[in-house]
Parts: sequence; C-alpha cells; structure tokens
Amino acid sequence: MRKILKNVTIYSLGLFYLVIGIKHFTNLDFFLIIVPPYIPFPEFMVYTSGIFEILFGFLLILKNTRKYAAIGLIFLLIAVFPANIYLFKSDIAQNIYNITKQQALIRLPFQIPLILIAYWHSKEETSKEFDLICMIVFIPTMVYFLSLSL
Repeated sequence: MRKILKNVTIYSLGLFYLVIGIKHFTNLDFFLIIVPPYIPFPEFMVYTSGIFEILFGFLLILKNTRKYAAIGLIFLLIAVFPANIYLFKSDIAQNIYNITKQQALIRLPFQIPLILIAYWHSKEETSKEFDLICMIVFIPTMVYFLSLSL
C-alpha cells in the first residue's frame, strides 16, 4: 500500500510540475511579477525555470530517471525560493496577486514539504515513518498549491 500511495504522489507531482512549467510559457507575466529586481534577465529566468519544471516533472514520472529528477527538483525549489521571499516583501507583487502579506508569509514554508517530498522521491527505499510523514505533508501541500490556481 505504501508503494501505491508513493506512486500516487510521484505521478501527481510529476503532472503538477509539468503543468506549472508549461504555465511559465503561457502566462509569463504571472511569474515575472515575483522575480526579484536583482535577478538579471527575468524573462530568461522564468523560461529557464519553466523548462526545468517540465523536464523534471516528466523525468519524475519515469522510474529510471526519477532519482535525478527529484534531486533536480530540490535544487530548483531552492533556486526559485527568492521569488517567494520577494512576494512576501513586495507590496506591489502582493497587490497584483491580490494577496495579503500574511498569505505571502504562509506560502514561504510550503517549499519545505515540496523539498522533503522530492527527497523522498529520490529514494527507492525509506522507512515506514518517513513514508507516513511524506504522505501526510503531501495532502495539505497539494491542496494549498491547487487552491492558488483556482
């Protein structure tokens, strides 16, 4: 049963990253809003992060490349974290997204479960306890990110 549930999270997140990656190309402005001003070539950075989300989302689904995709996602999630910090600090970005500073603050720690789950996906064997923790954090994390797109 643990394997089945883990596979559900793998395929769900693989699809999630594919969709979000594609959104980088179909709604560039949505992502440009939260690129910190000190980042050079913001359009290029948004497109590049979108390419990596698509690539890692696809590779996560494939068993032979899952470990590398998961490790890549960990690095990608860390690399894009400044955008979440900028969203928290920028009144302009918050107004454009129509969110409060508190909502932007709530978004910050959600990177941690995404990183934790990516790490989990990089491992073939893990303890029952770690599996349980990852399955538990997966649910509110996905609910939160899916609520953002509605």
